[in-house]
Amino acid sequence: MTSAMRPTPPGSRYSGLVDKYRRRLPLRAETAAVTLGEGNTPLIELQNIPEVRAREVRVHVKFEGLNPTASFKDRGMTVAVTKAVEEGGRAVICASTGNTSASAAAYAARAEMAAFVLIPEGKIALGKLAQAMMHGSKVIQIQGNFDAGMALVKRIADEAPVILVNSVNPYRLQGQKTAAFEIIEQLGRPPDFHCLPVGNAGNITAHWIGYCEYSSVPGERTTSACAFCDGDCRLLHDRVVADRPKMVGYQASGAAPFLRGTMLEHPETVATAIRIGRPQSWEQAWSASRESAGWFDECTDGEILAAQKLLAEKEGIFCEPASAVSVAGAIRDIGRGKIPEGSQVVCTLTGHGLKDPDTAIKQSVPPITVSAEMDAVKKVILDNMN
Repeated sequence: MTSAMRPTPPGSRYSGLVDKYRRRLPLRAETAAVTLGEGNTPLIELQNIPEVRAREVRVHVKFEGLNPTASFKDRGMTVAVTKAVEEGGRAVICASTGNTSASAAAYAARAEMAAFVLIPEGKIALGKLAQAMMHGSKVIQIQGNFDAGMALVKRIADEAPVILVNSVNPYRLQGQKTAAFEIIEQLGRPPDFHCLPVGNAGNITAHWIGYCEYSSVPGERTTSACAFCDGDCRLLHDRVVADRPKMVGYQASGAAPFLRGTMLEHPETVATAIRIGRPQSWEQAWSASRESAGWFDECTDGEILAAQKLLAEKEGIFCEPASAVSVAGAIRDIGRGKIPEGSQVVCTLTGHGLKDPDTAIKQSVPPITVSAEMDAVKKVILDNMN
């Protein structure tokens, strides 16, 4: 029996989102989870951003960069790879701008499966490429963008004995929906607005699935033996699921097919994780936006990078550029009054800033070099005290 198929011993230790939400996932009861302890990520309230404080809007960020491979992709990958093992699969394949490849490679390694990842040559952040390579996947660089890679892997999965684990795999979205469950449990209610980066559009789709499922749970009048999450929840469900949030998706201006109303052939943005012109969850994302009375909007690369730096300097939260588009857009819509005063807002931060160190370093103040003497170091400190 492989480590991936060994049952998790009983006890109160958190053992990943599959075990916590198994009743809400399309997996057999006897199937052991392929897990790295994903999920259970923090919901952090922003405290120091003037634009937020001035409007009396409470903004929390769901920091998915604290998943095992440092992105939200782990939520979907644990379910997709667990299902692949359940079905007797031996290999997985994906196209990726970086985060999916890192996650697929890690979970395939955990399950003792082969992994093949297609990435656009020269268009992937080095932190993500390093992960995919270190986990032992076969990395194939193509002379084309993510959308070209996606078209290829869909055809290959039909002809070769590999399981496609991009978000077109329905089990990916089933795992990613659990973030909505956690947000309600952590916040004590659904937010009024949920703001997300949008690239391939699987995440906004999955969150809406999660909110809709949570709202359909029959009311529970006891906090024990919860019908929703096997007793781990501490909420009275009938008090928290009456409403669902407005789903707000933000794109980079150079890669904004939802704003243009059509697919794009040559998307470009510094936010590599959302440099996608042909979203695979196109119709589902439009449905989530319409059904929730939400909207799509765009931010420039300058706005995205400014929000990334603001989060790091004011809140101590280091996310990758694509993540920061959710906060950039939310701050702008709060300032415009489109998100009204008194609102509860959650912004998803999809990945950790260490995924793309080069971009972070380029917009940071370089180190100050001085002689190794007390007076020289002291002078720098005094000159830079706020």
